[in-house]
Amino acid sequence: MEETKNKKQLLLRLSPTLWAKLAKWAEDDFRSINGQIEYILHEAVKKRYKESE
Repeated sequence: MEETKNKKQLLLRLSPTLWAKLAKWAEDDFRSINGQIEYILHEAVKKRYKESE
């Protein structure tokens, strides 16, 4: 619960096409769209810093 209180909010505008693709991907992974976007960003950051080592 504490982690949720410390999360930052972000307004993100997406095209309807991208939204639909993210929604399908999230559904396939049993996540909310917000959870899916957070997962994708987390993985991208992890990959970025792993490759720069």
